[in-house]
Amino acid sequence: MDAVFKAWETSRRTYLGLFEKYSLEQLNTIPDGFNNNLIWNIGHIIATQHKLIYIGSGQEGYLSDELFNRYQSGTFPKSPVAQEEADTLQELLISQIEPTIRDFNKGIFGSYTERTTGIGFHLTSVYDAFECNNFHEGLHLGYMMGIRKFI
Repeated sequence: MDAVFKAWETSRRTYLGLFEKYSLEQLNTIPDGFNNNLIWNIGHIIATQHKLIYIGSGQEGYLSDELFNRYQSGTFPKSPVAQEEADTLQELLISQIEPTIRDFNKGIFGSYTERTTGIGFHLTSVYDAFECNNFHEGLHLGYMMGIRKFI
């Protein structure tokens, strides 16, 4: 699992770098032909990690219902994200890692609700969920590379 965790942390640091490269206005820009923006994708990967790991294991996790509901699958940006929420998302990118790994090492993810995700991953365990999460974060990073060309 060390390699999976290392890949996840690397992914999150890449996302974190976008806050240094782009203004809040740019993070909120939805280019023509797209249905979301950079900041929504960041919120979405945070919400999806929560769903895959914590909800899938029947655990509470570390994300508010409000943020989860705003960025879960099937949502889209309804209004620009304010600086306070952008700061929260920026902090969550990194602050989720340590407690999640600690929870994994404590063994709190013992049971898992088997399901197939919208991107075709069949999940039977939290191990599957972590691998799916890394794939999902890479997928959205690819979407964001496309968005970046137009902002």
